[in-house]
Amino acid sequence: MKARRPQNPALPRGLPHPRNRHRDRYDFPALLRASPALAPFVTAHPLGGDTIDFSSAPAVRALNRALLLADYGLTQWDLPPGDLCPPIPGRADYVHYAADLLAAPAGPIPRGPDLTVLDVGVGANCIYPIVGVHDYGWHFVGSDIDPVALRSAQSIVAANSTLTGRVTCRLQTNPAAILAGIIRPSDHFALTLCNPPFHVSLAAATAGTRRKLANLSPRQTLPRTTTQNFGGQPNELWCPGGEAAFIARLIAESATFARQVRWFTTLVSSRGNLPTLTRALDRVHPTTVRTIPMGQGQKQSRLLAWTFHSP
Repeated sequence: MKARRPQNPALPRGLPHPRNRHRDRYDFPALLRASPALAPFVTAHPLGGDTIDFSSAPAVRALNRALLLADYGLTQWDLPPGDLCPPIPGRADYVHYAADLLAAPAGPIPRGPDLTVLDVGVGANCIYPIVGVHDYGWHFVGSDIDPVALRSAQSIVAANSTLTGRVTCRLQTNPAAILAGIIRPSDHFALTLCNPPFHVSLAAATAGTRRKLANLSPRQTLPRTTTQNFGGQPNELWCPGGEAAFIARLIAESATFARQVRWFTTLVSSRGNLPTLTRALDRVHPTTVRTIPMGQGQKQSRLLAWTFHSP
């Protein structure tokens, strides 16, 4: 069942991708039909309609489950406590913009299971494979360094017939590697997707959480210890050097697999990291580099893509 949303009377600053099914306001009646467990978290919006408390981790998780059941054909979806529960509209945007890279000029986007995508850091939520399988019919390989997260992703796949046989999970056993040990000699991928850890330390991740929660609930006094409304394990939120260092490692490794991957892509949350990443790309000599802006309301991000193949 697909949840249709009434037209948003006030267009946000950042418009989602034209194929993003979350371009308009959430249709809470449809979401509640798909997932009645969302009901305790739905409240009246001061300007009309319904909403949830987006600073509440249980509310965000319940909304995500309802969206996945209503819009992506799932019958079951859940996460271990504390794991990353990402905003689905933004993740869907990434998949659609990445899909555009695969279309020949003025041609259709290739669909079907013969096209395989690698999700670097699939996480317990399995969001990118869920969107990519439903909207494009692709086959996915999801890698992760966390065996608990990988088991969660595998259980989501096993519980939903629409995903079974379309998503394969691989454990990264080398903490110093990203692609090595995951991409096998016989593999060929049309795309890689990656949502890298953003922060440089746990302290920085905690400070970022407090800023986000303060923006969501400006009148509320925050406790000394805060929990992300979107959750997240340490390896999902931070790594030494943060986003820039992780993506630089990904870029360096990509040269080794240049002939096995058509487009390497990653999210870049901080525009200030682009000069560093541009220098990293210059060292591996891709044939084409693209930076694609993305916007979800006030949240601005970008997709960085590069290929070693000729146009």
